[in-house]
Amino acid sequence: MEHIGGFQIFLGVLARFWPVWLALAIVMGASFVYKKKLGLYGQLFDSGVGIVGVGICFFWLFTAMFAGTIAPFNPLAQIPIMKDAMPGAIDAASGQVYLFGGDKLARDVFSRMVYGSQIVLIIAPAATAFALMVGITLGLPAGYYGGRIDSVLSFLANLVLAFPVILLFYLLVTPGIMETPIPYGMAGLFFLFPIIFFSALFYTRFKNRPDRVYIQIGLTLLIGGWIYAGLVFNADPLGIVSIKPNQLNIFVAVVFASSPGVFRIVRGLVMDIKTRDYVAAAQTRGESPWYIMLWEILPNARGPLIVDACLRIGYTTILLGTLGYFGLGLAPESPDWGTAIKDASRLLRSFIHPALPPTIALMSFVLGLNLLADALREQSMKD
Repeated sequence: MEHIGGFQIFLGVLARFWPVWLALAIVMGASFVYKKKLGLYGQLFDSGVGIVGVGICFFWLFTAMFAGTIAPFNPLAQIPIMKDAMPGAIDAASGQVYLFGGDKLARDVFSRMVYGSQIVLIIAPAATAFALMVGITLGLPAGYYGGRIDSVLSFLANLVLAFPVILLFYLLVTPGIMETPIPYGMAGLFFLFPIIFFSALFYTRFKNRPDRVYIQIGLTLLIGGWIYAGLVFNADPLGIVSIKPNQLNIFVAVVFASSPGVFRIVRGLVMDIKTRDYVAAAQTRGESPWYIMLWEILPNARGPLIVDACLRIGYTTILLGTLGYFGLGLAPESPDWGTAIKDASRLLRSFIHPALPPTIALMSFVLGLNLLADALREQSMKD
């Protein structure tokens, strides 16, 4: 079997990522030029940490978007001669190179690393967004009203937080639980919160303008119900919105475990912000409590919540890798980074270990999110 050298592998990897370099040059260049007009996002380009964090996150975002162009092979394709192939091995039939070698099932490690970014970029941000919706919707009334509402919701949040996280995820993502109605029941509850949140958001803002409120709430219920039917019941009539049972388990597990943390952050922020003068001014004007929570308090709490969201996406990425390494959650043939690390862990190589690319990918993405969170924290402190 023919091989190429280490320098050629390096150049080959750089060349395969050409769509990413092109997209990065366009987006980062335009962002830097127009940073003064881009608000908080533009302010990130005033610091080196922010530029690096944004650049790494965009790199993996564009990698996920152009995975079909970057990857030379199908992540599930098997070429028997390439089983446990060394990095740089050339497939005689196609002339394509296994840049990072082959795994135990003769699949291209480089292609699996590239396609693994799609799984992370879909599941981690989406699950974190749902967790934010749940935590915000429950944290606002708990912090604003206090009393019995606060006591009950805080008790439930502390109950979940007191449970060992790893054991909690193990119980929620084991294959046997997919045969029970528990994941779908929890998904049916959690996926209602975005619909409730946006309906309340539009109603409190435009309740005195029927021409707008009916349209916005109608669109919220229509789009929300469409997504809800596809995610919970797998009944999207258009066949666009759907989720596999094992991915639904991970969604539910992340939302269930992350929501209490978001709840506590929102509750604490609301308890502090509700004492401000502009909140008292809104109360004097006769605004409703939910209007004050959604349009006076929440916008002023966005800084810490954005920072927490970045960090939480990183935690979810690590969690996905951990679950994949232990063979839980996603399907065994999935190209996610955790599964790739597990599949390659038995091999020993002195050049490029097949577990190294997905490990570096996971580490770099989490690093980019942490740097982005640090830059956002600095900007929020300035404000």
